[in-house]
Amino acid sequence: MPAMTTLALFAAATLALLIVPGPAVLYIVTRSVAQGRTAGLVSVLGVHAGSLVHVAAAALGISALLAASAVAFSVVKYLGAAYLVYLGVRKLMSRADDEGPIEVPVASRSRLIGEGFVVNVLNPKTAIFFMAFLPQFADPARGPIAPQILLLGLIWIVLGLASDGSYALVSSALAGRLRRSARAHRRLDIGSGLVYIGLGAVAAFAHNPK
Repeated sequence: MPAMTTLALFAAATLALLIVPGPAVLYIVTRSVAQGRTAGLVSVLGVHAGSLVHVAAAALGISALLAASAVAFSVVKYLGAAYLVYLGVRKLMSRADDEGPIEVPVASRSRLIGEGFVVNVLNPKTAIFFMAFLPQFADPARGPIAPQILLLGLIWIVLGLASDGSYALVSSALAGRLRRSARAHRRLDIGSGLVYIGLGAVAAFAHNPK
């Protein structure tokens, strides 16, 4: 099991990342704006049902890498740090679209859960991100990697439910304004980019456990 200080650092880093809007958050927001609070919260459940798939895949994949080679595990960590920086640069260089209304068709609750699940599971960036981010906080010296990754993943999901649920509540409350304007998108991109780059730098220069 990771040290408590590592878990606290992971929770702080996770919260910083979860506030960064990605495909799942955008899906939740658009559903909340179009159909209201309940639809947004149901979409959150679907998205994080998909997160369970990524956590399990990361636990199995990272454990296999470590079993094959400690060097391979280190390579994954450094590639993960580089990927975080890459995401940050992409966010900083992106341009916000012109203002326009947000319109999506109304869907049933079962469809909301299914679409949220698919949005998360079939997003290759999410899979790569889990493989890149979770190893930064796993320590081979503290025992098997798979249980550590599963624990970190469950913490991620719990915090994700809280963060994405907040997005659903806020966006449904501000539905009228969000339908009329997307001007805040660029500001979110800048903040997101800085968060990604900062976490990538921390991961790149952190001590690599032997």
